[in-house]
Amino acid sequence: MAGELDGKVAVITGAGSGMAKASVQAFVREGARVVAADISGGEKDTAAECGAAVLPVHCDVTNEADVEAAMRAAVEEFGKLDAVLNVAGIAEGVMLTDVTMEHYDRTMDIDLRGVLLGMKHGIKVMREAKTGGAIVNWSSIGGLNASMATSVYAAAKAGVISLTKSAAVEHGRHHIRVNALCPGYIKTDGMGAGLDQYPPAADNTPLKRLGQAHEVAEVAAFLCSDRASFVTGAIIPVDGGRSVVIV
Repeated sequence: MAGELDGKVAVITGAGSGMAKASVQAFVREGARVVAADISGGEKDTAAECGAAVLPVHCDVTNEADVEAAMRAAVEEFGKLDAVLNVAGIAEGVMLTDVTMEHYDRTMDIDLRGVLLGMKHGIKVMREAKTGGAIVNWSSIGGLNASMATSVYAAAKAGVISLTKSAAVEHGRHHIRVNALCPGYIKTDGMGAGLDQYPPAADNTPLKRLGQAHEVAEVAAFLCSDRASFVTGAIIPVDGGRSVVIV
């Protein structure tokens, strides 16, 4: 039985861990072939776990040449590019009055510049092929609402939302759909321990629990499938209802 993404080829950044790794697993399960891009080296582990359908590629998302090479690798290895998931990001809490320019530059470079470059070069490849495609960008509920010590992070993630909408408008005519996810409190390798020690993360979520990485990955898989063929420019919280709560 064919999967929802049977025959499709995707590039997924940040693929060594967390929601990106879960996305690689979901895409492979649904029949896609994937370029797993990451700077950490963890992309090799992801590929080893998922098999021949995954090509690991070292990629610093702040480096334009690296990002372009990852997109081209999809075509060279698998013959085309149908989807790009711009997942790679960081979240470092700093109060506004303590923000250094080093923190600002690092956060903006990874969380915003990295998404812009992923879209730029993914869209270029898709337009050359004239076959359309789908892009899913990782924003955050932090890009929708304010919280303590997240000023720069929130600004970057709000920027992702604006970039997503602009790209959807610009490239819909080329049959390229661009959407963004806004995960809430998701338990990943990097965030799990911290969230477990912060009870309000679950208590203030209507579903009364933390999210799991695969739950976000499943929404991304849907958005890249033909079932979402008329969905573009959408900003979708995947947060157990957290973004609608007034605390």
